[in-house]
Amino acid sequence: MDFQQVFGKPPETQATAPGRVNLLGEHTDYNDGFVLPTAIPQSTTVQLGLSSNSQHHFYSENLNEQVSISDINHTPSGFASYIFGCIEILQKAGHTIPLLSVYVKSSVPMGSGLSSSAALEVATLRALRQLLNLPIDDVEIAQFAQQAEIQYAGVQCGIMDQMASSLADTEHILFLDTRTLERRVMPLPEKAEILVIDSGVPRTLATSGYNQRRAECEEAARSLGVKALRDITDVEVTEKLPEPLRRRARHVVTEDNRVLEVLQGVSSERFGELMNASHASLRDDYEVSVPALDRLVEILQKTEGVFGARLTGAGFGGASVALVKSGQSKDIATHVLEQYKQAGYTGQILVPSLELSDAA
Repeated sequence: MDFQQVFGKPPETQATAPGRVNLLGEHTDYNDGFVLPTAIPQSTTVQLGLSSNSQHHFYSENLNEQVSISDINHTPSGFASYIFGCIEILQKAGHTIPLLSVYVKSSVPMGSGLSSSAALEVATLRALRQLLNLPIDDVEIAQFAQQAEIQYAGVQCGIMDQMASSLADTEHILFLDTRTLERRVMPLPEKAEILVIDSGVPRTLATSGYNQRRAECEEAARSLGVKALRDITDVEVTEKLPEPLRRRARHVVTEDNRVLEVLQGVSSERFGELMNASHASLRDDYEVSVPALDRLVEILQKTEGVFGARLTGAGFGGASVALVKSGQSKDIATHVLEQYKQAGYTGQILVPSLELSDAA
């Protein structure tokens, strides 16, 4: 299927946005903290045209599903909620949006923690900017996308995913201060590349413990008398909090410190050590890992040629990310997936390519 087959005419414009993988700085963005994402090769494309009747029409090629909306006061569910949210947020900002036909196709894996939702939002907003010549820049697109996800998809997300999808590229790491939106492009550590392997455990943020973790962090910040946990730099300060707030805050403070250490320049070996420490903190203090992810990360960390590994994305399933020696990703992935299968799990490599995507 294509746009013309579904809607009877060619699209008037289209735009694309990438997914992202986060190397370090997990669950810090909604705490005004620091993150280190990069874009991945997989992307989402949104094609747009004017609707031929009195409804919005949204079609997902991946899901083979079409949603038509006549009642603009009723938010649709599923993939359509993200598109609808982008339209509504733009209208609230004073932009007039006509009734649309929207066609979506994506190679960003869903449920793997690689920001398929942010890629959809950013691609939608880019396409609307082109179609309607809207005076909005890439940072505003990220901000509108975040608002759409919070208000219409029910996820109290930070802005990292949307900023990465809107501003990052696959050749560099994007350092982002999520409070000020100060950002810096950094090279990958010397003689290293990124390997992303899916755990085979899907998750959706709206039905996970994601929103609960955010609420716990906000309660911890109030208890410590600060605007956000980003304002705590000494981890000892978190010891006065009751459980589980103490461990939640400890993760955020130590994670921010890990990102800031990378910002000063570290070797590939040290970067890997920080990734390993991040996973332990996400597992033990933030409690967002699952047994399959822990096993996958453990296998990666023990494999020759791997500097370090951790879960990526919000957790509760999804993917792992590893920093590995240049040119060794595919050999490492083959070995890791074999070991992972022997442990009773099924996974697949997502980055650097889809060549090994057959389930192991």
